Amino acid sequence: MSVVEGDGGADRGSGPAPTEDLLYGVIRRLWPLHRTIVRAVERELVGTGMTAGEHALLDALRKEGPRTVPQLARALGLDRQPVQRWVNHAAQLGLVVTAPNPAHRRSSLIELTIEGTEVMRGIQEFEAAELRRGLADLSADDVTTTLRVLDRLGEEFRHLADDSRVPPEEPGAPAGPEQQAGPDRPDGHDHPGSSRRGPAGPGDMERTER
Repeated sequence: MSVVEGDGGADRGSGPAPTEDLLYGVIRRLWPLHRTIVRAVERELVGTGMTAGEHALLDALRKEGPRTVPQLARALGLDRQPVQRWVNHAAQLGLVVTAPNPAHRRSSLIELTIEGTEVMRGIQEFEAAELRRGLADLSADDVTTTLRVLDRLGEEFRHLADDSRVPPEEPGAPAGPEQQAGPDRPDGHDHPGSSRRGPAGPGDMERTER
């Protein structure tokens, strides 16, 4: 799947746009939206010493509670290295600390300090007020539908990115060699010429750090 394929709007007449064209419209907006949100967050954080990535890190800790660095990396959809750098810097700012992990002695938990909790509470109270003011025209139903669409896109693109999407079987058809292949079989991978590829994602917030 390529997000730069034509939207086909000019060739489809004046009828309603097909769902796939609308989905391309959503996908095309995600990258510039992501960049715009990061710039807005960076402007909001001026004077705090925090980056947009660290804001996302602290938000995840405030929402989910103490987590290991690998857990945080998975939750943010990033590699471990940038997340570890954010943790280190947030610790220098006194916003997070490490704590013993009862489930794994060699993998510490990262948790917010009292100061980190208060900083994030203040930031998010301001953000919530801005969202209420600026997006008052959106209903709860609008936002709920948006969340459902974004979650579904994320699910599908994760399958494409890790090549785990399994095509549906024809009713009554026997499983072919590729469907039978598993991780322990020598043919359990893409063959030369396979066209299945995950789309290029927008990158991560590590690139926005200054």
